[in-house]
Parts: sequence; C-alpha cells; structure tokens
Amino acid sequence: MKSLISLPENEGTKIHYDMVNHIVLFKLKEYPAEEKAKIIAELKEMLEALQGKIYEVKYIEVGENYELDAKSYDLALISHFESVRDLEAYREHPAHLKVVERIKETTVERAAVDYFI
Repeated sequence: MKSLISLPENEGTKIHYDMVNHIVLFKLKEYPAEEKAKIIAELKEMLEALQGKIYEVKYIEVGENYELDAKSYDLALISHFESVRDLEAYREHPAHLKVVERIKETTVERAAVDYFI
C-alpha cells in the first residue's frame, strides 16, 4: 500500500509525497588502511544485499568515500521506501538487524535523515 502525504504549498495547491528517502552516513573506527578498505567493502556488500532480502526496500545505493583517510564519513547509504510503515518494517527485519550488529562493531558514528520525496 502506498503512503500519500499532502502538505500545503504557498498558493493553495498541494504537493504529494509518495516515497521516503532514508540516508545514513557511517564513520568507521580507526583501522589500518588495508583493514579499513576491507571493512568498507564488506559493509557495502552487506547493505546492498538487503534489497534482495527485504521486500520493502525499493532502491538501495551504497557509496564509499573516495578518500580513505578523510575526516568526514566513510560510507553512505541511500534507500527508498514507499511508506514510513515500509521503512519501519525494514528497520525491524532480521536481515537488517544482522547488518546493524556488524555496523555497530565497526563504526564510531552514524548520522541519518529520513525525508519524503
């Protein structure tokens, strides 16, 4: 079932939002460069595999920072869901929770934003 949220626009018309965009950034713990690269590749593969395991995931993209020693975040996740309910189902899905456990083991920071598109 599609979620449809209407918010008023300036001139009395309405904009319809029918997808939720979920963006998460991850900062890894301090690792030697070779180990860090392996962990990033592992997390990227695990996150991308969720689209095939969780029906509610309509789109997933995972990008790694091209600069391995950047002071910013190391990995970005972008995923789309048809509704907030679908996003919640994803968050509670056993396959997602397994990835979350691995992410907790390897990261020091996480930032997230969810917005309607």
